Amino acid sequence: MKENPFLVRGYASPELFCDRESETDILLSNIQNGVDTTLISPRKYGKTGLIFHTFRKILDEKLPISGIYVDIFATLSLKDFIKALSEAILVEFPEKTSIGGKFLTLLKGYRPIISYDPANGMPQLEFNFASPNEKEYTLKGLLNFLNVQKQHVALAIDEFQQITEYPEKNVEALLRTYTQQMHNISFIYCGSKKTIMAQIFSDAARPFYSSTRQLSLDKIDSDKYSAFIREKFLPVTVDDDAMNYILEWTRRHTFYTQSLCNEIFAMRPQAVSIDVARKASREILEKETSNFLQIRSLVTDQQWRLLIAIAKEQSVRSVASAEFLAKYHIGSATNARRNLESLTEKELLLETITPTERTYFVYNVFLSRWLERTY
Repeated sequence: MKENPFLVRGYASPELFCDRESETDILLSNIQNGVDTTLISPRKYGKTGLIFHTFRKILDEKLPISGIYVDIFATLSLKDFIKALSEAILVEFPEKTSIGGKFLTLLKGYRPIISYDPANGMPQLEFNFASPNEKEYTLKGLLNFLNVQKQHVALAIDEFQQITEYPEKNVEALLRTYTQQMHNISFIYCGSKKTIMAQIFSDAARPFYSSTRQLSLDKIDSDKYSAFIREKFLPVTVDDDAMNYILEWTRRHTFYTQSLCNEIFAMRPQAVSIDVARKASREILEKETSNFLQIRSLVTDQQWRLLIAIAKEQSVRSVASAEFLAKYHIGSATNARRNLESLTEKELLLETITPTERTYFVYNVFLSRWLERTY
């Protein structure tokens, strides 16, 4: 039986990765030319996939570059950052390799507690620092180690905006001081919170100001996504109405498009018609209902009403307009703006900004469709 080609997590191969050709070329060019990159997009648009796809291209073309990926979303402090970075380096340079052995020797000088994950055998580290100076010394040592390797290093730090939440107030300045000294490392700073990432890299008063080239991910082109989907379903055919429904219902948001196609493929239809696509979308929403009800318990009645209203409109530019407030019984314009800000902060709403306007969507496309259908 053919394996499901529509991945909803992780990266497998170039064959299961859709488009992003120009973005891959830009990112690879930046890496090869020692240019640091700020990569920004909403969650689940494919930032991580793009990074691993670029790293795979480096391997396939046998380029003298080592790619290291570290996700700091779950980190709460500089200590956690150091732990995550150390473990990511060990993924790229395992203990049994020459470089990995040297790195482990370096680590032992910082006296971490080393254990091994029983599931995958990878080292797990726990650091105990006696002073802030020890943390800073260790971080600089890790980066210096990468900087002196013979191969160029591409270091991708995902959810980079998390450093602004650390209790240590000098992390931005510290990282900028160290990273600008590392001429053998190309840094890729990834983030999903556009406003915070913009503050870090575009505010003239901040250490990272104007230090990178920005790369933003947009939705994948409809024609390219259609061609990819049809190819992966072969020999099963996808009719035009079904394809239009898939791309429109998921709004071409990478994760949700992949998820719907994954659900359809799992049904093993003889052909993909619009009825099959609709049935798959209904089944997804039924499976997600308990999660959506959990979200309901985390917001106020007014915030929930605002979410419903924006879902029904699909997108909203002004929540304070008299027509919108009256149509959905949102309350006062002041309360609507306050709830809008709160929901955006909680990442239940997504704000997109152009030179002329701001537009708001329900961040989770499946939640948006469920609210539309339920209310």
